[in-house]
Amino acid sequence: MPKNYQSYSKDELIRELQQLKKQKKYGLVWEDKPEDVVEQCKTKLPVLKEVKGKEIITDKDKPTNILIEGDNYHALSVLNYTHEKKIDVIYIDPPYNTGAKDWKYNNDYVDSNDAYRHSKWLSMMFNRLRIVRKLLKDDGVFICAIDDNEFHHLGTLLEEIFNGYEIHCVTIVHNPRGIQGKNFSYTHEYAYFVFKKGLKVIGPRKIRAEDIDWRNLRDNGGESLRTDARNCFYPIVVKKDMVVSFGDVLRDGVHPEKQTVVDGNQLFVYPIDRQGIERKWRYARQSVESIKHLLRAKKTPNGYEIEIGKDFGTVRTVWQDSRYDSNENGTKLVHSLVSGTDFDFPKSLFNTYDCIAPILYEKKKAIVLDYFAGSGTTGHAVMLLNKEDDGDRQCILCTNNENGIAEEVCYPRIKSVIKGHKDYPNITGITNNLKYFKTDFVDAEQTDKNKKKLTNEAIEMLCIREGAFIPVKENKEYKIYKNGKHHIGIILDQLAIPEFKKAIKNIEGRFSVYVFSLGDDTFDEEFEDMKQKVKLSPIPEAILRVYRRIFK
Repeated sequence: MPKNYQSYSKDELIRELQQLKKQKKYGLVWEDKPEDVVEQCKTKLPVLKEVKGKEIITDKDKPTNILIEGDNYHALSVLNYTHEKKIDVIYIDPPYNTGAKDWKYNNDYVDSNDAYRHSKWLSMMFNRLRIVRKLLKDDGVFICAIDDNEFHHLGTLLEEIFNGYEIHCVTIVHNPRGIQGKNFSYTHEYAYFVFKKGLKVIGPRKIRAEDIDWRNLRDNGGESLRTDARNCFYPIVVKKDMVVSFGDVLRDGVHPEKQTVVDGNQLFVYPIDRQGIERKWRYARQSVESIKHLLRAKKTPNGYEIEIGKDFGTVRTVWQDSRYDSNENGTKLVHSLVSGTDFDFPKSLFNTYDCIAPILYEKKKAIVLDYFAGSGTTGHAVMLLNKEDDGDRQCILCTNNENGIAEEVCYPRIKSVIKGHKDYPNITGITNNLKYFKTDFVDAEQTDKNKKKLTNEAIEMLCIREGAFIPVKENKEYKIYKNGKHHIGIILDQLAIPEFKKAIKNIEGRFSVYVFSLGDDTFDEEFEDMKQKVKLSPIPEAILRVYRRIFK
């Protein structure tokens, strides 16, 4: 039973505190170092403003990717309103806290001599993990790359934030040349995968053609004879070196004259070994059709052998492949795509791709978030996956503009991926859309004037929330945007409701309608005649509720 401390006397409370101090605790304890960007939200509320000149639109039927320039704590606060429980995958590659002045805390670089180096890193991560969890769908996956500098601290922090979740760790060899330490040469880093317990969310990994392990479809060893499984003895039809179809199971007593029988321009291949012994295929006739795409016909001096090779497999916990080389497929790639940049330590494109792809193969309309976007590797990986399977996945990238990383690295890289690059035709030239936003602020004091200003400044947020950016009608009283047949209406003046209703009367499709209200009025009565057409939400109270929860 929980203790009722309200009934305790002063002496009883003192004794209870003394007893609690003696108890052992499991978990991380660090000195919280207040973070300026978090403290700022006590007096200012974040909003997003679009940078119009950076819009890239190549296909209006495709989803619009989002790039947010600003501190990711502020961006995540906005996304808690626009994307609560909408994100399928969150992938981040945060600062590794190497002590090499690779990140700032409260505008000062953190180096190896900083006595609060680890506390600052933990405070930074905690502030963001605490609010990012609400963005994940129930079957969503959180992925975090890290190296040995904060590997153990991060693992314990994840256990605290994602209490009751499964936490798995993958080791990835990303630098085969190694980074020389005092005693070891470090060649690897890690990726934590976090998701709710009991879910099957990690799909199969794809295996490249040159790496497929082929084996004979003909069975061998014990219980591999024709007589052991009658339905497993039938011809496989080969034409032009390809498996094209399957014949019927042979009747008992009927024996092929040899392993490969020629019949016009087709060949009938039977499971007969080199000694002429009739064996069986590994799959019965009634099930072999389902694995036809995994078969190949291999020419031999005596005819053909039928081989099976799976182009997929279970994701392993140790990854070693030249594709993950952060120099070849990270640094060199970014330096080619972004002329003049000297950005250091970008992830290999295929490292990130292989982290997210097994989760997203079956989710072609997924939303992926990276709030430590850096050079934009995650956005590139999502677009590449879309190119390969004609998906409509969307990516949200958040990064600050320290050393021009948002404007001079991330944005131009994504632009090159969309527009195409002559040196990388296979992984660029991907039809996509992008909108560029910056974080901005309004006063947090909840006066009528500030509520009105927050509503006016939240228009881009509402468009992001609904994924509707194409303007239909815009004036001072109300605005209408669309995405396909889905529309969004934003009414800034309640007196304009009748005029707004007339404007949308003959427009097909559903409407999400946001109406300015100083309180929390729903305006159901005003839209009683359109209740099947519109979904009403008062603003800015819905936004303020989210911010009160985050900034309490």
